[in-house]
Amino acid sequence: MSIHENLLGGPPPTHLPDEPGPRELLAGGAAAADVAARYPTSSLAWAQLADDAFEKGNVIESYAYARTGYHRGLDALRRNGWKGHGPVPWEHEPNRGFLRALNALARAAGTIGEKDEHERCSTFLRDSSQTAAETLR
Repeated sequence: MSIHENLLGGPPPTHLPDEPGPRELLAGGAAAADVAARYPTSSLAWAQLADDAFEKGNVIESYAYARTGYHRGLDALRRNGWKGHGPVPWEHEPNRGFLRALNALARAAGTIGEKDEHERCSTFLRDSSQTAAETLR
Protein backbone atom coordinates (compact mmCIF):
# COMPACT_ATOMS: atom_id res chain seq x y z
CA MET A 1 0.00 0.00 0.00
CA SER A 2 1.29 3.43 -0.93
CA ILE A 3 1.55 6.05 1.80
CA HIS A 4 -0.35 8.42 -0.52
CA GLU A 5 -3.23 6.04 -1.18
CA ASN A 6 -6.64 7.57 -0.46
CA LEU A 7 -8.36 5.14 1.90
CA LEU A 8 -11.62 7.11 1.97
CA GLY A 9 -12.35 6.53 -1.70
CA GLY A 10 -12.47 10.21 -2.62
CA PRO A 11 -10.82 11.75 -5.63
CA PRO A 12 -7.03 11.85 -5.67
CA PRO A 13 -5.27 15.16 -5.05
CA THR A 14 -4.86 17.37 -8.08
CA HIS A 15 -1.31 18.55 -8.76
CA LEU A 16 -1.02 21.33 -11.31
CA PRO A 17 2.04 21.28 -13.58
CA ASP A 18 4.90 23.54 -12.65
CA GLU A 19 5.09 26.92 -14.37
CA PRO A 20 8.46 28.29 -13.30
CA GLY A 21 8.31 31.39 -15.54
CA PRO A 22 5.75 33.42 -13.58
CA ARG A 23 7.04 32.23 -10.20
CA GLU A 24 10.65 33.12 -11.02
CA LEU A 25 9.76 36.52 -12.47
CA LEU A 26 7.68 37.44 -9.42
CA ALA A 27 10.38 36.18 -7.05
CA GLY A 28 12.88 38.30 -8.98
CA GLY A 29 10.84 41.45 -8.40
CA ALA A 30 9.02 41.75 -11.73
CA ALA A 31 5.80 43.74 -11.63
CA ALA A 32 2.79 41.45 -11.30
CA ALA A 33 1.03 43.29 -14.15
CA ASP A 34 3.95 42.54 -16.46
CA VAL A 35 3.94 38.88 -15.42
CA ALA A 36 0.17 38.59 -15.96
CA ALA A 37 0.54 40.19 -19.40
CA ARG A 38 3.28 37.73 -20.34
CA TYR A 39 1.57 34.71 -18.69
CA PRO A 40 -2.17 35.49 -18.75
CA THR A 41 -3.14 31.96 -17.70
CA SER A 42 -1.04 32.15 -14.52
CA SER A 43 -3.22 32.16 -11.40
CA LEU A 44 -0.13 33.11 -9.44
CA ALA A 45 0.31 36.39 -11.34
CA TRP A 46 -3.38 37.28 -10.91
CA ALA A 47 -3.27 36.35 -7.22
CA GLN A 48 -0.28 38.66 -6.75
CA LEU A 49 -2.14 41.47 -8.52
CA ALA A 50 -5.12 40.84 -6.22
CA ASP A 51 -2.93 40.93 -3.10
CA ASP A 52 -1.14 44.09 -4.24
CA ALA A 53 -4.43 45.88 -4.99
CA PHE A 54 -5.93 44.81 -1.66
CA GLU A 55 -2.90 46.07 0.26
CA LYS A 56 -3.37 49.46 -1.45
CA GLY A 57 -7.05 49.57 -0.44
CA ASN A 58 -8.31 48.91 -3.97
CA VAL A 59 -10.77 46.19 -3.03
CA ILE A 60 -12.83 46.19 -6.24
CA GLU A 61 -9.69 45.83 -8.32
CA SER A 62 -8.50 43.09 -5.99
CA TYR A 63 -11.82 41.31 -6.45
CA ALA A 64 -11.52 41.49 -10.24
CA TYR A 65 -7.93 40.25 -10.28
CA ALA A 66 -8.78 37.45 -7.84
CA ARG A 67 -11.77 36.37 -9.91
CA THR A 68 -9.57 36.19 -13.02
CA GLY A 69 -6.96 34.12 -11.19
CA TYR A 70 -9.63 31.87 -9.75
CA HIS A 71 -11.16 31.15 -13.16
CA ARG A 72 -7.74 30.61 -14.76
CA GLY A 73 -7.04 28.16 -11.95
CA LEU A 74 -10.31 26.30 -12.44
CA ASP A 75 -9.45 25.92 -16.11
CA ALA A 76 -6.02 24.51 -15.21
CA LEU A 77 -7.46 22.16 -12.58
CA ARG A 78 -9.99 20.76 -15.06
CA ARG A 79 -7.29 20.26 -17.69
CA ASN A 80 -5.40 18.22 -15.11
CA GLY A 81 -8.17 15.82 -14.16
CA TRP A 82 -10.01 17.68 -11.39
CA LYS A 83 -13.73 16.83 -11.46
CA GLY A 84 -15.08 19.71 -9.40
CA HIS A 85 -14.07 18.51 -5.96
CA GLY A 86 -11.21 16.92 -4.11
CA PRO A 87 -7.93 18.00 -2.62
CA VAL A 88 -5.74 20.67 -4.19
CA PRO A 89 -2.75 20.47 -1.83
CA TRP A 90 -0.98 23.67 -0.75
CA GLU A 91 2.13 21.57 -0.27
CA HIS A 92 2.39 21.22 -4.06
CA GLU A 93 3.81 24.65 -4.94
CA PRO A 94 2.24 24.94 -8.43
CA ASN A 95 -1.22 24.76 -6.75
CA ARG A 96 -0.54 27.87 -4.67
CA GLY A 97 -1.47 30.41 -7.34
CA PHE A 98 -4.99 29.00 -7.58
CA LEU A 99 -5.34 28.71 -3.81
CA ARG A 100 -4.07 32.26 -3.29
CA ALA A 101 -6.52 33.57 -5.91
CA LEU A 102 -9.36 31.69 -4.21
CA ASN A 103 -8.38 33.16 -0.86
CA ALA A 104 -8.10 36.65 -2.35
CA LEU A 105 -11.56 36.30 -3.88
CA ALA A 106 -13.03 35.26 -0.52
CA ARG A 107 -11.27 38.15 1.21
CA ALA A 108 -12.42 40.78 -1.28
CA ALA A 109 -15.97 39.42 -1.36
CA GLY A 110 -16.12 39.59 2.42
CA THR A 111 -14.79 43.13 2.41
CA ILE A 112 -17.45 44.39 0.00
CA GLY A 113 -20.22 42.55 1.86
CA GLU A 114 -20.83 39.80 -0.68
CA LYS A 115 -21.54 37.28 2.06
CA ASP A 116 -22.58 34.31 -0.10
CA GLU A 117 -19.48 34.56 -2.30
CA HIS A 118 -17.25 34.97 0.75
CA GLU A 119 -18.69 31.87 2.42
CA ARG A 120 -18.63 29.80 -0.77
CA CYS A 121 -15.00 30.67 -1.52
CA SER A 122 -13.91 30.20 2.11
CA THR A 123 -15.53 26.76 2.20
CA PHE A 124 -14.03 25.85 -1.17
CA LEU A 125 -10.57 26.87 0.09
CA ARG A 126 -10.90 24.77 3.27
CA ASP A 127 -12.25 21.81 1.29
CA SER A 128 -9.39 22.09 -1.22
CA SER A 129 -6.60 22.54 1.31
CA GLN A 130 -6.94 23.03 5.04
CA THR A 131 -3.25 23.95 5.08
CA ALA A 132 -3.87 26.77 2.58
CA ALA A 133 -6.82 28.04 4.60
CA GLU A 134 -4.67 28.19 7.72
CA THR A 135 -1.58 29.59 5.98
CA LEU A 136 -3.41 32.35 4.10
CA ARG A 137 -5.41 33.74 7.02
